[in-house]
Amino acid sequence: MMVPMVWVKDILGDEYEARTLDLPADDQGKPVATLIRRRTTPTDRAVLYVHGYNDYFFQTHLADFFTGLGYTFYAIDLRRYGRSLREGEVPSMVTKISYYFQELDAAARIIREEDGHSTLVINAHSTGGLTTSMWAHRIRGTRTISGLTLNSPFLDINANWFLRRVAPVLLAPVAKRDPLRVVPAGLGGVYGDSVHGSRKGEWWFDTAWKPIEGIPTRLGWLLAVADAQRRLRQGLDIDVPVLVTASTESYFRPQWHDDARRTDSVLNVEQIAQWAPKLGRDVTLERIPDGMHDLTLSGEHAREAYFRSLKSWLGKHVQ
Repeated sequence: MMVPMVWVKDILGDEYEARTLDLPADDQGKPVATLIRRRTTPTDRAVLYVHGYNDYFFQTHLADFFTGLGYTFYAIDLRRYGRSLREGEVPSMVTKISYYFQELDAAARIIREEDGHSTLVINAHSTGGLTTSMWAHRIRGTRTISGLTLNSPFLDINANWFLRRVAPVLLAPVAKRDPLRVVPAGLGGVYGDSVHGSRKGEWWFDTAWKPIEGIPTRLGWLLAVADAQRRLRQGLDIDVPVLVTASTESYFRPQWHDDARRTDSVLNVEQIAQWAPKLGRDVTLERIPDGMHDLTLSGEHAREAYFRSLKSWLGKHVQ
């Protein structure tokens, strides 16, 4: 039984408040999630931002963008991420993507029922894009959300065919026995270097919650992702309009090059384009030149192009 707690001042300052969501136990323990709200005059429309892997909500300029469009802005730090990470927990760890549906259900209920918003749009990044796609498929027919906007969603593993299709099957028995086993996969340092202000980027965030070098990838988590992606490839039936945005190019070098500031250095963007049509009945794909993995953290030109694309799509598809 989830028992939401009260709103308190958030770490981002007076403009933001946060609320802990007490969640049922999963196979890794008793987790919490954290719902964040921008303090503005309430509107009929709301947006919920859902972060990716090795991440949490800190992108206040994204909140500025949505509030400028007349949306009340919310974000969620999922279980074992950011504000929701508790001592002794393994960061990011779940063995089923569907566990996240509990905090998404709770957040949607608060936004729609308690705060009274008649329209709710999801804006999700990377693994958050995969998670919210599976959730949107599950809640189809409920009219809980009015649109799904995905920023470089994690629709396939950026690896060769064997690692994407055969290895998950072979490793499934191992994952059941030892879900916390660390596997040689992860973001690496290039992406972190490209975004953090202490390296070669322009953004500042808590590196305890979003380590520049990434966090160890656990086998159970990786197999949970692979299972959700397999289900997606079979075709989802999301019944609201979907916007998928991605860079025009990926970055495949193991070492640093300035191209990392103009490309997706985490995912294969051609895979995103390939699988986007499998999401539902009404899917729009927009490619952003010079976009990075998190399009909101791209250079100014690409970032503004992403926001223009998002604004135009929302104006056409969300009533």
